[in-house]
Amino acid sequence: MRTTTLTRTTAETDVSVEINLDGTGVYDNQTGVGFFDHMLDQLARHSLIDMTIRAKGDLHIDDHHTVEDVGITLGQALARALGDKRGIRRYGACLLAMDDAQIRTALDLSARPYLIWNVDLPTARIGTFDTELVREFFQAFSTHGGITLHVDQLHGLNSHHIAEAAFKSVARALREAVEVDPRKADDIPSTKGAL
Repeated sequence: MRTTTLTRTTAETDVSVEINLDGTGVYDNQTGVGFFDHMLDQLARHSLIDMTIRAKGDLHIDDHHTVEDVGITLGQALARALGDKRGIRRYGACLLAMDDAQIRTALDLSARPYLIWNVDLPTARIGTFDTELVREFFQAFSTHGGITLHVDQLHGLNSHHIAEAAFKSVARALREAVEVDPRKADDIPSTKGAL
């Protein structure tokens, strides 16, 4: 079973993450940040990774610590659930359209974290959510998940559509990358023999 449960507690946040890489996209995410919960739901639904996240953070300050620490914990949980990465496809890509927005994602579960983020959210907020935190989440997720992650916005006018398309595009690419390749189910997907 490619599942894990992980908790991370700091002076700023208390985060727990439970994931199943071989799920159907069932989710139950409660972070206290409404828009972020909606995005995490999209990430689970479109990656087919079952995901339960609970976060309590210092929201009286702002949402930053909560969003970043969820990204850290979710990335760590992903890396743990993947184990030695035997049999996975490793790479994933998605070109996703949502109304005015079009996002292209390519990723590699390489254990070499790197984020390329060419996304321009035209407003400072989506409701009460600080749009800068979208990048902060993916930076934390890619760093702690060991993911080379490239996200490029090709089109987009509406910040909500752009952000949601980014989460969905990453989700679809992630779904492809974590899947077991039946032709190489017993092999590490690297000429090095380790990832």
